[in-house]
Amino acid sequence: MLYFRYPFSDQIFTTDETLVTKSVRFVSFDTNEILDFNGNINEVSLDEFSGNQIFSDTVPSVLNNFKEENEIDYLEKITQVINFAKENDLSKLVISRRKLVDFSNDKINLSQTFLNLSQSYPNAFVYLFVKNGKCWIGAFSEVLGKFNKKTSEFETMSLAGTIPVNEDWTNKEIEEQQPVTDYIANILKDYSVEINQSETYDHPSGNIKHLRTDFKAKIDREDLEKVISELHPTPAVCGFPKEFCRNAISEFENYSRSFYAGYIKVETDETIQYFVNLRCAEFFKNAALLYVGGGITADSSPDKEWQETELKAGAILKNLSFN
Repeated sequence: MLYFRYPFSDQIFTTDETLVTKSVRFVSFDTNEILDFNGNINEVSLDEFSGNQIFSDTVPSVLNNFKEENEIDYLEKITQVINFAKENDLSKLVISRRKLVDFSNDKINLSQTFLNLSQSYPNAFVYLFVKNGKCWIGAFSEVLGKFNKKTSEFETMSLAGTIPVNEDWTNKEIEEQQPVTDYIANILKDYSVEINQSETYDHPSGNIKHLRTDFKAKIDREDLEKVISELHPTPAVCGFPKEFCRNAISEFENYSRSFYAGYIKVETDETIQYFVNLRCAEFFKNAALLYVGGGITADSSPDKEWQETELKAGAILKNLSFN
């Protein structure tokens, strides 16, 4: 079962699971885990969606013996990461954490949570799925890629740096976003002779904002998956250099990110879109794990990084509907 909503849309869609055609695909951060939703993509009316409400007590899996990383442990880890970034002259290394929401004595209305997220984040791709014992919800607006089948135009964005919406940018955020922009530009120039790059501007997302730079380029259809494989994971969710940072992440994070910081592919007759899976949560019958992270640089402050992850966790947390 899958429901999703495109950015800046009021329509809710699902797949009918009747065809072999793979319409929607979830790919994990390490690309080793893939979950496909087959069939035609059909619109679902709000009345139909609301009339078939889904609750957390119907999720088959249970979370047991989970030890949450507390603030002291996280600050100690981030201090190590900052030193690691300095020693290895890294422009950025993205480290995540999982925030626990225990609702053993309650339950979550997952359908209403989906609607809450859709209302709170109109510019986000919002989804809810339950399949193979897994249940995830997410809402984020970073586009890994969008390909127009008729015009062969490819769009992507550099989105990084995070501060509260009412604060001003510092060198830390600017220097965090620039490697993402450079990384994307260097990849696209191998596949296109004409690349349009926008100015960098603010991208609000609820209570926080990011720095954003847009790209447009003409590419060949047969190169699309190559481009995506090179873009993922971008420095915004991994760091740079990519392979070095991927290895470092496995050392500093003692768990699998699963679908967090992976991507979602949605294919229709007209377009193929790829959305980065951030601001997401994994649900169980009795609890949820909110996945959040931040880009660590030599200039990072452990305390500010903790506050940033708390702000990001609020994207899901404040929209949970308890019953």
